[in-house]
Amino acid sequence: MKKQTAVEYLIQEIKNDVFVHSKSTKEWNHIFRQAEAMEKEQINKACYDGYYKEDEKYTYEYYNETYGGDK
Repeated sequence: MKKQTAVEYLIQEIKNDVFVHSKSTKEWNHIFRQAEAMEKEQINKACYDGYYKEDEKYTYEYYNETYGGDK
């Protein structure tokens, strides 16, 4: 199965909600946090795969410097 990007995941969840039922604010907040976590992991993996294969700690430094650390 193909991995989803955070944006693809979020779009799918929004589409599902429109067609099925309305989610509560609490449910949407959980989905938004999941999408952010997915995106952070994808950015870290891309950074690791592209630049820092020898030292994973730099991927988290890159994320924190570029996107302001943990959300």
